[in-house]
Amino acid sequence: MTASRENIIHVVGGGLAGSEAAWQIARAGLPVVLHEMRPQRATDAHQTDGLAELVCSNSFRSDDAEHNAVGLLHEEMRRLDSLILWAGDRHAVPAGSALAVDRDGFSAAVTERLEADPLIEIRREEVAGLPPQDWESVILATGPLTSPALSADILAFTGESQLAFFDAIAPIVYKESIDFGVAWFQSRYDRGSSGEGADYINCPLDRAQYEGFLAALADLTAGEKTQFHDWEKDTPYFEGCLPIEVMAERGPETLRYGPMKPVGLTDPRHGRAPHAVVQLRQDNALGTLYNMVGFQTKLKYGAQAEVFRMIPGLERAEFARLGGIHRNTFLNAPKLLDAELRLKAEPRLRFAGQITGVEGYIESAAIGLLAGRFAAAERTGETLAPPPATTAHGALLAHITGGATAETFQPMNVNFGLFPPIGPGPDGKRLKKRERKPALSARALADLASWIGGRESVAAA
Repeated sequence: MTASRENIIHVVGGGLAGSEAAWQIARAGLPVVLHEMRPQRATDAHQTDGLAELVCSNSFRSDDAEHNAVGLLHEEMRRLDSLILWAGDRHAVPAGSALAVDRDGFSAAVTERLEADPLIEIRREEVAGLPPQDWESVILATGPLTSPALSADILAFTGESQLAFFDAIAPIVYKESIDFGVAWFQSRYDRGSSGEGADYINCPLDRAQYEGFLAALADLTAGEKTQFHDWEKDTPYFEGCLPIEVMAERGPETLRYGPMKPVGLTDPRHGRAPHAVVQLRQDNALGTLYNMVGFQTKLKYGAQAEVFRMIPGLERAEFARLGGIHRNTFLNAPKLLDAELRLKAEPRLRFAGQITGVEGYIESAAIGLLAGRFAAAERTGETLAPPPATTAHGALLAHITGGATAETFQPMNVNFGLFPPIGPGPDGKRLKKRERKPALSARALADLASWIGGRESVAAA
């Protein structure tokens, strides 16, 4: 197929979803203009002008395609020529059974691949407000940091009253400043991607240290949180990314059953599990930086350094980056979007990524992948049915475009609860609990193969 400028598709936003959408459109042989406002307009969370920059964690979460819906989504994306998974796999760092990446290498790889593609034009400019009418096909992938002007126009256009919630960012520590006389390397239950079960640094707390940490956190929380602007005060947090101090306020055991749970770990000093633990995960390929897993916070910088240095092993910690908070933006997608991610009131506009109400890097990129494929098919007069709801892509898409209740819609990670139930096994009996997830995954990959024509793609190589 010969590309023409009449078939051009505009993608607004150079994050994970926008980058993936642009890549998919170009793979279909169509020209695409990718609009990214950085560095012309900076944000509170980004630190570079690279495309697909990771602003929070460096983890894409579980890579277990047989037992975890996120890992299944990874595998589906690999089979669908995902640029994001191609870059993630090539810049992976040790993270147990998870896929975590060197954030700088990952972003640089995505940027380089998009800049080199002759069908992709990257314009470093802000699209302030809704795109002009002569842009006949547009994907809005402006993500959690959608500009105020565009947010205001979307609100006005859709008649909605709110588009936002908050995400928090975890601190990053220099490895050389960690005390390994106290801390040690181990993954939970010794399940490490390195083959030695040792992908995380663990800082243990006994009961007295844990209670002292909670008390100090409560004292600092009372007066040291970054204050919201007036227009932000009624905006909720996303439950899957709560600040550490918000979790602590919910009860003294909340953290021990959350990010500080000690299960599956053994302190080598005495051969027992600690009362609580803080885990750190490798953040760059060199292994010089580690992020504090689950320790996102909105405490002021001085307070963060004070309370986190109470953690055994981190008494002399030096921070490459301290935690923070940023505003996230999402639509009431079940009410506003159709099954192909088009805005019902203005079908030339598609949405992709976190703004559609999915939560997580990979979920955002997956929706970008689908938006790119839908837009390309529409532009060439083809019909592309949504992926089956039995696949991870299809389950996520079905949830945000009608499966969820519009009145109570909140951002959602992919999970097996979104999939249609699995039927009985070959013997006609109901599958046992341990058999269900592998069966759901096997069904998903088989149905995905049918959706893409029975051929498995060569991932972005």
